[in-house]
Amino acid sequence: MGDTARVSAFAWTAAASLAAWLWLLLCQGFFWRTDVRLPRRAEPGDWPAVCVVVPARDEAEVLPASLPSLLAQDYPGRAEIFLVDDGSTDGTGELARELARAGGLPLTVSSPGEPPPGWTGKLWAVRHGIALARAREPEYLLLTDADIAHAPDSLRQSVAAARTGGFDVVSQMARLRVESLWERLVVPAFVYFFAQLYPFRRIGGKGTRTAAAAGGCVLLRADTAERARIPDAIRHAVIDDVALARAVKGGGGRVWLGLAEGVDSVRPYPRLGDLWRMVSRSAYAQLRHSPLLLAGTVAGLVLVYLVPPAASLLGLVAGDPATALLGGAAWLVMTGTYLPMLRYYGQPLWLAPLLPFTAFLYLLMTVDSAVQHYRGRGAAWKGRTYARPDTIGEEG
Repeated sequence: MGDTARVSAFAWTAAASLAAWLWLLLCQGFFWRTDVRLPRRAEPGDWPAVCVVVPARDEAEVLPASLPSLLAQDYPGRAEIFLVDDGSTDGTGELARELARAGGLPLTVSSPGEPPPGWTGKLWAVRHGIALARAREPEYLLLTDADIAHAPDSLRQSVAAARTGGFDVVSQMARLRVESLWERLVVPAFVYFFAQLYPFRRIGGKGTRTAAAAGGCVLLRADTAERARIPDAIRHAVIDDVALARAVKGGGGRVWLGLAEGVDSVRPYPRLGDLWRMVSRSAYAQLRHSPLLLAGTVAGLVLVYLVPPAASLLGLVAGDPATALLGGAAWLVMTGTYLPMLRYYGQPLWLAPLLPFTAFLYLLMTVDSAVQHYRGRGAAWKGRTYARPDTIGEEG
């Protein structure tokens, strides 16, 4: 009787996992589809002025592969670049000036000094760059990271989509580098998990509350930024892109987010440790430093991603066809939803059944993020540690 009850419990758990996957498949904004791309719009009759703000801290390694792509933008209107050197020690500012000598869009290199208490370094640099840009009276601001390379028509396409589509924010999820074994295993899943949390279709829809952006490439109306008090209103935010989108949407603005074509991150993450730090530095901040949310996230990851393969194998070993069938069906749905992201990244499709392994890594990274927080290390990035990020709701 005890064995029968135990097997029945395993079967019910597998059934719950399958139900969760069917709900995700059909009711979570079709997050698994990768066809949300920059809208192809007719070009506007007049091209508004744009200022590009690039916060950069110790980026000399990647700048030669990224900055020239901004300098060479084929934009019909007035555009210029403000690179804000955020206390670099590797000659980032000098290298930027040297790269600009080859020609292209005008470049100004400036430094804001160390951020005051209550500010993250990146947002302090963004604030300084926006202040410089406002003197040029631009209609749009392009906030882009120093490791992002843009196709020649990237700015042109973003502005056309924003202007003709009526969006206050147009953000593209840059295509991250996928070359090493660990990048192949972890990077596509990173974007997949992000889309699961913030379905792109819901972000762009009118009247929806879902809000997110991708910090590597954010085109923002200058007047919207001023009304939403960007970046002052989100000055503590470690996950600043999501906070920015929430601030804009909370004020009635429209936000669009999709997968990029022609916007690529050139930053390498060749080792597992590199990727681990990338995820763990902000994972617990995403959970608002809440032990309850952490426990729920761990339980959810186990049920949704780890139960299907475990139930499949357990059912086969224990001779329990119901458990094996339910677990296998959930694993199959999971695998099928991951295939489009692997195709987007040009990766072999046999990686799809390994998603539970990658999810287990993310579970460990999330727990590690919480451990580092309670050890007082918080979110660490390039020599700075942020003990607790702020949220939109905490701003006065």
